[in-house]
Amino acid sequence: MKKQVHDAVEGVGKSVSKVGKGVGKAVHASTDAVTHVMTDAAGAIGRGVKSLGSTVLGLVEAPIAPFLERSTPGSSPGIEHYLERQSTVEIPVTISCIDYGPELHAVTQIDDLEAFLAMPRPEGAHVRWLNVEGLNPQTVDRLRKHYNFHTLAAEDVIQPLQRPKCEAYEGYLFMVIRMIQISGGHMRNEQVSIFCFGDTLLTIQEMPGDVFDPVRKRIEIKGARFFQNKADYLLYALMDSVVDHLFPLLEGYGSVLEDMEEEIASNPKPAAQRRLFAIKRDLSQLRRTLWPIREVVDSIYRDESGCMTDPVKTFIRDVYDHTMQVIDIVETYRETASSLNDLYQSAVGNKMNEIMKVLTIMASFFIPITFVAGVYGMNFEHIPELNWQYSYYVFWGVCLSATTCLAIFFWRKGWIGGND
Repeated sequence: MKKQVHDAVEGVGKSVSKVGKGVGKAVHASTDAVTHVMTDAAGAIGRGVKSLGSTVLGLVEAPIAPFLERSTPGSSPGIEHYLERQSTVEIPVTISCIDYGPELHAVTQIDDLEAFLAMPRPEGAHVRWLNVEGLNPQTVDRLRKHYNFHTLAAEDVIQPLQRPKCEAYEGYLFMVIRMIQISGGHMRNEQVSIFCFGDTLLTIQEMPGDVFDPVRKRIEIKGARFFQNKADYLLYALMDSVVDHLFPLLEGYGSVLEDMEEEIASNPKPAAQRRLFAIKRDLSQLRRTLWPIREVVDSIYRDESGCMTDPVKTFIRDVYDHTMQVIDIVETYRETASSLNDLYQSAVGNKMNEIMKVLTIMASFFIPITFVAGVYGMNFEHIPELNWQYSYYVFWGVCLSATTCLAIFFWRKGWIGGND
């Protein structure tokens, strides 16, 4: 067991070393560094937990590391000081745009943001969805100037450790949510900033890859509700996708916990306890993420700024219900993980008690033998039995008789032989 633990620790050290060497390459190839969302989420999370990989929710990657530090105390609020930091690091950005309407569905990959924003919208564009992948201060600042959103909101976009929230400004809504998805068999937790301007929705993600593909496919269907509503319905659809994507992920945790219950009950091992700690840590992270999201959804539902229409608020209420269901599942699994940890401790204690019982019974068999051997092993000059020709046979007879009596006594008590 010590060798296995040593090998595991050594393997983790090598993995960390490889990750450190690959940070520089990740800056120039972040698109290739992140895999697409796995379709079999339950199986993926199961493999991730069982392999004891990086199951802790990863919040950021190398390209945005310069912006994890808070601004210098006393510095002016806003995005300006982040623009100065970018001069030392190159941050790749991918920008896409979907313009849609009753008779239009146009997808554009944007290379020159300045030129694209200067162009008029396609004729028949009912709603525009602009999606940015990568936290580039220059890009965010250019969007801020074009859409005229507040510099404090732009600062929140660049700082990827924001608590989920919803803020109503004049003419638009700004919100920050956490998007949790499966990537490479592990969980990834990233910040998504959303601006809703009535007929325009702007989403800014930390890195490539999201859970919005089902929404993109629904937009392609003619006659869908997207064409009957403004950008607020698209906002609902994205929020719903973020929350609903958690259900298969939690199903994976449920499957792992069920398997671990059988494993712990039959043969508890230290590796099972380590997996339990990893699961409890992940579930605690999920809980801390979901409670603020619940508040965000509730704030959207109660919005009085006019950015959300009443018909869409009905759908937002459904997202709130789903969020509460996910929170209930997380709480249930956290309690299950705690119960399994108690079961593990109890099973290990019972196993230790069984071992101690066996050792005690074995030692008890030798107590009369040790007593007789100790008495007649004394260095007295006169011990009458030592000169008797049958003393050796009597000695073994007494020892075997005492041992047999003890065995019968233990058996009648049910301590050996399984006699209840």
